[in-house]
Amino acid sequence: MYLHGAGLTRRWLPFHEALSQSVDLIAPEHPGYGDTPFPEWLDGFADVVIHYASLLDQLELEKVHLVGHSFGGWIAAEIAAFYPERLASLQLIAPAGLKDAFRHDIFRQTGEEVVGRLFNGEHEKYPDYLEEGDPVEAIVQNYVESTTLARLAWQPRHDAKLERRLARVKAPTQIILAEDDRVINNDVARRYADLIPGATVVTITATDTTTTHLPFVQTPAGLAEMVSAFVSRAKE
Repeated sequence: MYLHGAGLTRRWLPFHEALSQSVDLIAPEHPGYGDTPFPEWLDGFADVVIHYASLLDQLELEKVHLVGHSFGGWIAAEIAAFYPERLASLQLIAPAGLKDAFRHDIFRQTGEEVVGRLFNGEHEKYPDYLEEGDPVEAIVQNYVESTTLARLAWQPRHDAKLERRLARVKAPTQIILAEDDRVINNDVARRYADLIPGATVVTITATDTTTTHLPFVQTPAGLAEMVSAFVSRAKE
């Protein structure tokens, strides 16, 4: 099960397609994101964690290999801490969630600053990822998703209790970092490996460019191969 970050919703990405070739992929959209309605009861990470535990129950899945990117990595870490028995493995890609993980205040930046930091100033190389269709609909959608993010992470921009709870994680865990992440502080993200027993850290690279906070953009096939290889090792 792959949990997306705070953007690029309502689309089947090349990374999804590449990963689905080797695993039975479930890629839900968080409540309040994409085409999933914003529920009035959503008021904190505990609500999201219970939501996904209920989803696993509805799908009759006892365990899953859980992968999360950025904001989705934060959610995945919370799920792993509360329901360690539901995980066959855990992979966190450029994860948020820990104190000072964000290099900048995520609620105090312009749209241009966001795009620049996500793509390290090379967004013109990836026009397909910036296409949002009708501009008015895109503004409304971005507002809804920003409201959801604020409900969950406005203050503080991290979970102070997560560090202690991560010791509960028992599944094989891999932390995947980008080479030049201008959204997440890699030094802070590496701390996940110190807090989760037995966790390892790897850096994802691309053949023709430097990976950014969106490594699934620069190297979708490479990231998919890295993720599926870890899943395979966890099954052994």
